[in-house]
Amino acid sequence: MKLTTLALLTGALVTFGAHAADAPKTLNLGILGGQNATQQIGDNQCVKDFFDKELNVDTKLNNSSDYSGVIQGLLGKKIDMVLSMSPASYASVYLQDPKAVDVVGLVVDDKDQSRGYHSVVIVKADSPYKKLEDLKGKSFGMADPDSTSGFLMPNQAFKKEFGGSVDDKYKGTFSSVTFSGGHEQDILGVLNGQFEGAVTWTSLVGDYNKGYTSGAFTRMMRMDQPDLMKKIRIIWSSPLIPNGPILVSNNLPPAFKAKLVQAIKDLDKNDHACFMKAVGGAQHIGPATVADYQNIIDMKRDLMKDSRS
Repeated sequence: MKLTTLALLTGALVTFGAHAADAPKTLNLGILGGQNATQQIGDNQCVKDFFDKELNVDTKLNNSSDYSGVIQGLLGKKIDMVLSMSPASYASVYLQDPKAVDVVGLVVDDKDQSRGYHSVVIVKADSPYKKLEDLKGKSFGMADPDSTSGFLMPNQAFKKEFGGSVDDKYKGTFSSVTFSGGHEQDILGVLNGQFEGAVTWTSLVGDYNKGYTSGAFTRMMRMDQPDLMKKIRIIWSSPLIPNGPILVSNNLPPAFKAKLVQAIKDLDKNDHACFMKAVGGAQHIGPATVADYQNIIDMKRDLMKDSRS
């Protein structure tokens, strides 16, 4: 009996030792580009502090200059987690490797429990443009080819509305269509006259003058554009887009991955102010699966087929 107990204890210690040895010393957090890099790093510093303490790791904040950097980081096993992924970017990862990541959940609005956001077209408030058709012959800004609200959704809508594709400026509807690199760049492009119209994202929930509850407007207003909503006008909005998934890499050791998933949920519950800064709005974690993004995955697959044809 004693030998059996000793053997079990020894086995447990060996297993624990293996798990401890498997636990990484570094955790790589991916942050989508398209926003002010300094602000994004600042908004995620508290996330680093939380995970460093909870998981006994050195959390690296990997701020990519574009969405593709995070996609390739997840596929190349260089990024371990993303707190706020673009649905279209997740679709790109899934279509290339369905087993690369797991969906932990998605962010849900604290105020009305909505689980999505919208792509919107903005123009300057003092411009004559009141509807999408008014932008015919004008310059237009898209955000990033892997952005859902910054390209995928408006691209689908414009193809239906005007025909053609982004390559022919939707049958010449716009004088130019430019990928600016991100949502902040799109908004600034409208403000400085680079674009007559451009797309960005917002919850469309809450107070317009405060930039709504979440989205690109609120980030810019916190940074250096407190009067932003007086300078722009929204002239088009998309159907609801599911909020971006929270992802963890399946390349992580299973025991550590489980601890990471729990730590993400603990961050939301125990330091909600930090979580809100990281995801860009007053939001919390709600349940989600691959099925929540099937429509986006299908749209992305069709877009990839079109680009190859």
